[in-house]
Amino acid sequence: MDVFKINGGRELKGTIKVSGAKNSAVALIPASILAGSEVLIEGLPEIADVFTLKSLLEEIGGVVTFRDGTMTIDPSEMIAMPLPNGNVKKLRASYYLMGAMLGRFGKAVIGLPGGCHLGPRPIDQHIKGFEALGAKVTNEHGSIYLRAEKLRGAKIYLDVASVGATINIMLAAVLAEGRTTIENAAKEPEIIDVATLLSNMGANIKGAGTNVIRIDGVESLSGTAHTIIPDRIEAGTFMIMAAAMGAGVTVDNVIPFHVEALTAKLREMGVDLIEEEERIIIPKPKRPLKAIDVKTLVYPGFATDLQQPMSVLLTQAEGTSVITDTIYSARFKHIDELRRMNANARVEGSSAIITGPLQLQGASVRATDLRAGAALVLAGLIAEGETEVQAIHHIERGYSDLIGKLGGLGADIRKVRLPEGATSGKDGGNH
Repeated sequence: MDVFKINGGRELKGTIKVSGAKNSAVALIPASILAGSEVLIEGLPEIADVFTLKSLLEEIGGVVTFRDGTMTIDPSEMIAMPLPNGNVKKLRASYYLMGAMLGRFGKAVIGLPGGCHLGPRPIDQHIKGFEALGAKVTNEHGSIYLRAEKLRGAKIYLDVASVGATINIMLAAVLAEGRTTIENAAKEPEIIDVATLLSNMGANIKGAGTNVIRIDGVESLSGTAHTIIPDRIEAGTFMIMAAAMGAGVTVDNVIPFHVEALTAKLREMGVDLIEEEERIIIPKPKRPLKAIDVKTLVYPGFATDLQQPMSVLLTQAEGTSVITDTIYSARFKHIDELRRMNANARVEGSSAIITGPLQLQGASVRATDLRAGAALVLAGLIAEGETEVQAIHHIERGYSDLIGKLGGLGADIRKVRLPEGATSGKDGGNH
């Protein structure tokens, strides 16, 4: 079992570079299926989800190379091969293969996806969109079967402004006949990123980033080169770490506009930030942090993915803070772990109530999902003594070279392989 060992209490100083957006990467790679010729995507994060998608594209006949964050995909020999099991189960975003394969081949068989456990995240809106475009959708033996004689443009209203459904319908609609209108579309930057790639491939898409997207189907798409946007959640995680333990940190490769909700909340707490074109500088704090209330909302509101790291920062603020998650109510599993580290925090309904400031103590804790893992790493950086974070595969799914990046700022963090069956005591020591 691999764990992270962190010796806390060290100031972080220097420059940390943000990788490409995980939530863009997992949609851009399947989107390449729709092209008739080679697609090149630059700036991809080197994370498990990206390698899994590379394998999936190779399984259906794609020729893929991936080096130093640049992926080259030749989709010309791809076939509509069923993907019921194996790699497809490893990541939730494998559902983008449905829209892409349906768009290109008029059929697809995709095993129901995995990913982090954050309560129910149904794909009913995706299916509703595919059916509106003329596909027949059935669930057989745990796989989704999609079949369409011909895809035709349609007007689709999403009951929930889902990023996944918005992108998936966009993928299926770009080669459909006629016009598709997606109403109540999600507005996240990742949607604009995917629309930019598709447009550069020859698609006709208007309104990405607004709540109404119009797509006029085209005959065919061709290859192109594209650079992915930076990961706003990773950028936000580093900004929060800098606010907690920073002695002057520059977060490089970030689009400040994408993290405005977080920037506003950090300023409300008393954190100074200097925004430049592609970086944000957080000087050493001059004053104690103030308690604030935070409510997660869909973009451009405060991101649910930053709720967990933010709740750790709030343990260091003077007074009582309330953080409410309106998106995923199951996203407070990290609070129990923080309490083991001496945090004064409790969950009431869909809110966590956190009182500070308190000196966190190192302990042995467990990541329950990707962002909870990032939160526990931050808690370890703040805490006195050694913290051991278990189940780090969750963290490595979404953060590329986290140890290298944090080490570059002066953090004492390393990855250790424990012998099978060994678990550490609650004091964080090895027994």
